[in-house]
Amino acid sequence: MKIALVHDYLVQYGGAERVLEAFTELFPYAPIYTLLYDKEAMRGAFEEKRVYTSFLQKLPFSRKRHRLFPPLMPLAIEQFDFSKYDIVLSDSSSYAKGIITRPETLHICYMHTPMRYAWDDCQKYTQDFGFPQLVKRLVPFFMSPIRLWDKASADRVDQFLANSQFVAKRIRKYYRKEAYVIHPPVNVDRFSISATPEKYFLMVGRLIAYKRHDIAIQAFNRLKLPLKIIGRGPELERLKKMAGPTIEFLGRVSEEALPKYYRECQGFIFPQEEDFGIVAIEALASGRPLIAYRGGDIVEHLEEGKLGVFFDEQTPEAIMRAVEHFRETDYDAAYIRSKAIPFDKERFKATIKNYVEKALAAHLEKCRVPEVNAT
Repeated sequence: MKIALVHDYLVQYGGAERVLEAFTELFPYAPIYTLLYDKEAMRGAFEEKRVYTSFLQKLPFSRKRHRLFPPLMPLAIEQFDFSKYDIVLSDSSSYAKGIITRPETLHICYMHTPMRYAWDDCQKYTQDFGFPQLVKRLVPFFMSPIRLWDKASADRVDQFLANSQFVAKRIRKYYRKEAYVIHPPVNVDRFSISATPEKYFLMVGRLIAYKRHDIAIQAFNRLKLPLKIIGRGPELERLKKMAGPTIEFLGRVSEEALPKYYRECQGFIFPQEEDFGIVAIEALASGRPLIAYRGGDIVEHLEEGKLGVFFDEQTPEAIMRAVEHFRETDYDAAYIRSKAIPFDKERFKATIKNYVEKALAAHLEKCRVPEVNAT
């Protein structure tokens, strides 16, 4: 079987790129097609793979400021030729699903989320990523055609996979399509339990506005409790200015050092709404309970009172109340870790492999032309 992989753009390393890595382990000879590829930002990932990029790769600043190019991305993704492949496996939160394939080629899309800035608040999107004022004014004019293209491109997908029930509901709402849920992979074996956690609380993730580091910092300033923050991003300087003496910014932490911070924290703070929060599952794999906003995918996984506590409003006061409730509760680290085992990377790969093989067999049977009996 000839298979190709498609990814939106390889300009930062995060949860979507971990999914793509798992795909490359399953299908090591499959080439990767993507709009943009920044080798430096990938920190060595995919450098031994065949990576094909679009014409956007040659445009000035495209790899560093890719969010300025949405009007060109539909055209760019449609230029790739997949006529020689039996199956294309895309993973997408925006444009990768919009590829064009021949009828004989099966296109399976693993969707991280429908395009958020098309279907949610585009003004919030421009604010979150710090666009210049001129761009903020122009974005709404581009959203209607992008929204129309996004809906049309979803019709090109033969089968959808979703990373969570939360995303499956969004796919049903915006695309009127059903999706089979397969949760993203987590390297559960990298994480372990500590017998003596320390007193600090922990946050991990890119420092961007929607992750709501700001309300956590305000809450821990007032609680005067230690909070360590791992990650980098455009919000760093603003967050540092509001942080008090109990807040510590650790920047980017190596993959080798990260498990130690997880297992030694008292609790993990998760104040954002996520389509699927890999960092939250990593905390559970370390036996650490969560203090989480009741929104997004985490609602499906967090047993309140056993795996942590929820808060219902994204405010410092709500976090403060949740922390106080959290500190009055005892948690079983072994039980918490057990709930992360189903997200193990090897289980993910086995499930994807089985799904792809069955889907391709069914597709080939469907495409088979009935023989005409000669008379």
